[in-house]
Amino acid sequence: MHPLLPSLAAAILYFGAAGYQGLHLARRSQPSKAVLLVVGVVALLFHGGSLFMQMHDSTGLNLDFFNTSSLIAFTVIALILLACQRMPVHNLLLFLFPLGGLTMLCAQFMPSGTSQPIEEGPGILAHILLSIVAYGMLTIAMFQSLLLLVQDRQLKNKHPSGLIRNFPPLQTMESLLFGFLWSGWALLSLSLLSGALFIDNLFTQHLVHKTILSCFAWIVFALLLWGRHQLGWRGHKAIRWTLAGFCLLMLAFFGSKLVREFILHI
Repeated sequence: MHPLLPSLAAAILYFGAAGYQGLHLARRSQPSKAVLLVVGVVALLFHGGSLFMQMHDSTGLNLDFFNTSSLIAFTVIALILLACQRMPVHNLLLFLFPLGGLTMLCAQFMPSGTSQPIEEGPGILAHILLSIVAYGMLTIAMFQSLLLLVQDRQLKNKHPSGLIRNFPPLQTMESLLFGFLWSGWALLSLSLLSGALFIDNLFTQHLVHKTILSCFAWIVFALLLWGRHQLGWRGHKAIRWTLAGFCLLMLAFFGSKLVREFILHI
């Protein structure tokens, strides 16, 4: 099967589910969580099937810029669908479903970069898996911080929208944010450790900038978590630190990858 069909099916389901959720929230009514979960799981299956066909190569894994973006979106949506069983995080799907659909279409139709296939050694695969899940978890934290920012401002202005009316209390939203941050930071720590163990030469593999920026992001998130534990940081300060760490992380991964594949062609 060609990956085009499952890609289109996944994108249609993602955008359809986001439209369904957005329509209900605009009417200040609660969308069916069961519908969102079922449609999301089916879209995720199509997404995974298409990704498998696009990334699998006879010489290794094809993790070019757009395939990797799609893989991270797949991971983020899968994590949130799992979390929906126990935590009130289904509002995040309003933003993550379109992200999944967009990255699917980009991976299918945008030109590939000059990324070389990656050999599927156990150590390298472990590093890639940890990196993808860490980026996914911290991406969720970024979206959660943005929702927290919107919720805080609208509650202060006493004009909550339909979306905000369906949010959990502010304290619960903040607790969820730091739960995602702790998980993402721990996974990022393991990712950096596995990279130090299994990547032989950072200079020949053009990974120096990525590694340095990832370490800076790790420090920012570590300081934020320390500030939360020791100084009680919350609210806008926590949101600013979360966004700063996320920007560094995205520069480390997507910025360096974009430059290498589409500008420097290495």
